[in-house]
Amino acid sequence: VQLQASGGGLVPPGGSLRLSCVVSGMTSDYYAIGWFRKVPWREREDVACTTNGGGSIYYRNVVKGRFTISTDYAKNTVYLQMGSLKVEDTGVYYCATVALRAGLPPPTSSSRYQYWGQGTLVTVSS
Repeated sequence: VQLQASGGGLVPPGGSLRLSCVVSGMTSDYYAIGWFRKVPWREREDVACTTNGGGSIYYRNVVKGRFTISTDYAKNTVYLQMGSLKVEDTGVYYCATVALRAGLPPPTSSSRYQYWGQGTLVTVSS
């Protein structure tokens, strides 16, 4: 299983970015996809999680109302639309996936995810 994340960059406070993550090689029909980030001086933290069908979604409290996770089932791609970005959103964003039994919600703990992408850097700065 491989994940390819893209879309990071430099954006001023209040700006927007859309991250993409293409999942390939997953043989399970049902799987979770999560976005996580490693920000300076903090441990890796969850950002948003969903399933490949998009039916169950979780957001970290500090990104609720600003970030939107969505999936394109046909393209095996998950997106993270980020708006009203803040300096504290700066970090390396990773997508990850794990196979699930049908109907289960996506796990929010990074330790539950089996496959990881390479990360994409998001820098929010004026």
